[in-house]
Amino acid sequence: MAARLLPFGDDRARPHQPSPIEITVDGVVAAGVAGQSIAGVLLASGRLDWRRTSSAGAPRGLFCGIGVCFDCIVTVNGDRDVRACMRRAADGDEVLSQHDTLPEVTA
Repeated sequence: MAARLLPFGDDRARPHQPSPIEITVDGVVAAGVAGQSIAGVLLASGRLDWRRTSSAGAPRGLFCGIGVCFDCIVTVNGDRDVRACMRRAADGDEVLSQHDTLPEVTA
């Protein structure tokens, strides 16, 4: 998925000026436009990863971009496990990256 926007004059699907929005990602403001997914806003702001795997802590971000892989899950306005590629960003959304450690196994 490209982290760029078409100039509004070149976008035949939306020929009008887009409405700017702002979301907060881990306490940092990120700018986007109405209609963008949260993943789109994150990519456009230069972030490539926003989650860590439970086992190795490896960085994860957008992989499939169609809601199949769950690599892009984030917490949005307190709701956990939101797929950033499937959720439209709304002005004022508070997004937190997710990292869950594996539970301890006791015998």
